[in-house]
Amino acid sequence: MPDEVVICDDLSTDGTIDLLTELAAKAPFAVRILENPVRLGSNKNFERALGACTGDLIYICDQDDFWLPEKIATMTQYMSHHSDTQVAFCDAWVTDEYLKNHQSRVWEAVRFNAIAQARWHSGESMEVLLDGNRMMGCASVIRRSFLKYVLPIPADLPGDYIYDGWIALVAAACNAVSYINKPLQLYRTHVQQQVGVRPVEAQQAILLRDRFTRHRARKLAPLQQKQGQLTKLNQLLAERLPADVPGFQMLHRRLAHFIMRSSLPPNRLKRLGPVLGSLQRGNYQRYADESANWYAPYLAVLGDILE
Repeated sequence: MPDEVVICDDLSTDGTIDLLTELAAKAPFAVRILENPVRLGSNKNFERALGACTGDLIYICDQDDFWLPEKIATMTQYMSHHSDTQVAFCDAWVTDEYLKNHQSRVWEAVRFNAIAQARWHSGESMEVLLDGNRMMGCASVIRRSFLKYVLPIPADLPGDYIYDGWIALVAAACNAVSYINKPLQLYRTHVQQQVGVRPVEAQQAILLRDRFTRHRARKLAPLQQKQGQLTKLNQLLAERLPADVPGFQMLHRRLAHFIMRSSLPPNRLKRLGPVLGSLQRGNYQRYADESANWYAPYLAVLGDILE
């Protein structure tokens, strides 16, 4: 049982406040209701709720999921036995809107598979999370003492990152985020979800002939976008964390790789040195999509040299 429940209402219009008032009168724990005077949006709403919590361990909860009875006890026990862990997250069963048909797991949908978990165990949680967020906020627990690094949540997070991806990255930079390999809640899916569990969209295949025919600006655009996102994340994290946290080395290595790829000179001969050097260091293989063919890194090398 929790010590308190803190609920931040972002100007809902469905009678939520009345239901919360009723809950507060009956619950065997403290229920604190915060009403926003203006609509903050989900990131800042979670920020306000997190900042208002007083317990040592904070469990983030969405309004439409169902926690299994053992969730809090299991995750609390894990945190008590792993003092270096500042953030932890569990898996969940994916269900329909009626909490039925829980046959698949969230981690399958977000590709937190055996390969990603092995990399995580080897100390590469930052690398895994820079490939895409694996942690749902509603399945996480965070130490209140760690909030000083997390809050306020930046208003200008790049790409698809939202509050939970930011929390995970901050913790990963400090090598302080862990996972609990158990489904401890039911993750409800319905048409009104803000995020939800959706399959990764397939990227358009780049054929060998495309390497010689497509305009260079088209080839560089996604690389420049990736560089911009990494640059912004590096800036935001550097404002919060000491320069010697372990995750920065991985972030800087990845950023340097995409800076190189997105700024290669027009002269193809002058591209050979930086491209082949990065290949030798294993960067093309390291940053290839895990679902790509084995030859995808070498196709990228060929494109960087020829296009």
